[in-house]
Amino acid sequence: MNVCVVSIFECTFDVLEAKIKEDLASGAGEFVAEYELVKVNEHKSIFMAHVTDFEAMGAMMNSPEMKKWDEENGCVDTVYMLEKMG
Repeated sequence: MNVCVVSIFECTFDVLEAKIKEDLASGAGEFVAEYELVKVNEHKSIFMAHVTDFEAMGAMMNSPEMKKWDEENGCVDTVYMLEKMG
């Protein structure tokens, strides 16, 4: 896995999880080879993924639709690039 997204949001975890699954089914699955979504608490999650096309991921995360969803749900993402050690 090479990307870690820590999200803090005002909606419930279930709403965020449904949005991620919807995004993966409607296109993001083309550049996310595998992922894990971890619930930290009702308003924070960690999404770790193996992303095969970072440009496509950036375009999706910066799309007007995604920005609107983030604003409506008080979602702020912090994205980290991960590199395997050893």
